[in-house]
Amino acid sequence: MDRAAETYAAKLTTAERAAALIRTGETVSCGMAVGQPPALLAATADHLRSGALGPITLYYKMAMEPLGSTLLSDDVIEKVDARSFFMGPPDRGIIRRQIKSGVKLVSFVPAHFSQIPRLFEEVIELDTFMVTVSPMDKGGYFSLGTNNDFASIAARRAKRLLVEVNQNMPRVFGQSQIHVSEVAAIVENHVPLLEGGVAEPSPEGIAIGELVAPMVPDGATIQIGIGKIASGVAIALSNHSDLGVHSELFSPALADLINKGAVTGACKNLNPRKHVFTVAIGDRATYDLMDDNPAFESYPASYVNDIRTIAANDNLISVNTTLEIDLYGQVDAEFLNEHEYGGSGGQYDFVKGASLSPGGKSIIALQSTAKGGKVSTIVPRVEMVTDTRMDVEWVVTEYGAVNLRGKSTKQRAEALISIAHPDFRAELAAAAANVTLI
Repeated sequence: MDRAAETYAAKLTTAERAAALIRTGETVSCGMAVGQPPALLAATADHLRSGALGPITLYYKMAMEPLGSTLLSDDVIEKVDARSFFMGPPDRGIIRRQIKSGVKLVSFVPAHFSQIPRLFEEVIELDTFMVTVSPMDKGGYFSLGTNNDFASIAARRAKRLLVEVNQNMPRVFGQSQIHVSEVAAIVENHVPLLEGGVAEPSPEGIAIGELVAPMVPDGATIQIGIGKIASGVAIALSNHSDLGVHSELFSPALADLINKGAVTGACKNLNPRKHVFTVAIGDRATYDLMDDNPAFESYPASYVNDIRTIAANDNLISVNTTLEIDLYGQVDAEFLNEHEYGGSGGQYDFVKGASLSPGGKSIIALQSTAKGGKVSTIVPRVEMVTDTRMDVEWVVTEYGAVNLRGKSTKQRAEALISIAHPDFRAELAAAAANVTLI
C-alpha cells in the first residue's frame, strides 16, 4: 500500500465520528448546492439534536435538500446561527415561518460571489469545512468536482477539513484538487448527486433567445445562467460555431451546446479550448460529460468571477436573468416582497466584467411578466438594487431588445416601456410621467 492509500485508510471513519470532531461554538461551513455532503450534515444535525454538540455558526450558499433536512430543519435551526450568502428554497421556507413568528432564524450576508473566497481568507475564522469530493486518484488527490466556488479556498483556510467521498462526483481539472494530507477525516457515501438546472424553455424564453442570438458573434465567449430563459438562449445558439465558455455556472444548457459542437473554445484568448466555471448544477449526463474531461477546468469564484478576469476574455457575452428592472435601469435580482429571495450571486460580477471586455456585451434577459401575467417585471422602482443603472447595458424581453448605455433617464424609461408587456405600458408611462422621467 502506498503512502497516500495508507493515509486514506487511517483517516477513513464514519460520519458520526467525523462530525463529533466539531466543537460547540465553532464556525462551520459546507460546500454549496451539489457539494453539500449529506452524511456529514445529517450526522452534525444529529449531534445538535441530541445535545452532544452545542450551538454553532454556519456560513453557506445556495442551500438545497441536504441542508434543508439537517442543519436548517425545524428541530435543529434554533441551535444554528445560520448565515446565507444566497437564499435557496429551504431559506425561503424559513423566512416565511419567521415572518409569522417574529423570530429571526436565518440572516443574509451581502457579498458578490467573487468576494466570498476572500471573506474566508480575511474575515471569517473558519473552524470546520465539510464538502463532497470525488474518489482519490493515484496521486492522493480528491477533486471538488462540481463545486470550486469558495470551497477550494475555505477547505484550506479551515482548521479542520471533513470530506465525503462520493463515486458519483465527477473528477474535474483546474484548481479543484485537494490532497489527502490536507484532510482531517474521510467519510464514504456513494449516493446519487443532486440534479437540477434542466428546464424546458418557455415560449418567452424561445423568443428572447431569438433576439439574443444575433447579438452573439461566432467565436464569442459566453456566460449564461440557468432556467427557462437560459435554455431558450442556448437553443438559439445551437448553430453558432467556436463559442467558448467562461461562466460562473455550468449547466445542462451549456453541456448541450458542447454536445452539439457549438462550443469548442477555439477562439478564446484566455484559457483557450477550456470550459471554465466555478460551480456546476446539472443532470447525470452533465456530470458524466465533466468527469475526467481535460476540456473542463474549475477555479475559485475569486478568479472566474473577478471582473478583471472576465474583462480579459475578448468578446465575452454575459446573459443573466432577473426578478425585475425599473425605469431607471436598476436591476433587482435578489429581493422580493420586502425580503431577500436569492442573492446577488455573481450577476454584478459578469454585468460589469462583460461590459469591460473588448467586444463584450452585458445582457439582462427577462420575461416581461410574472405570476402568470399578473404583474410586470418592468416596474417604476425596484426594492433592492443588484446591478446599478450605471452598469446595465442591454435589456431583452420577449418584446424586444434595448441598449440603455448612454441614454438619459427619459430615454431609458421610454426604451424599457417599449419592451414591457403591452398590458402594462400605459401604467408604466403614467408612473414615469408622475416622477418626470418622461
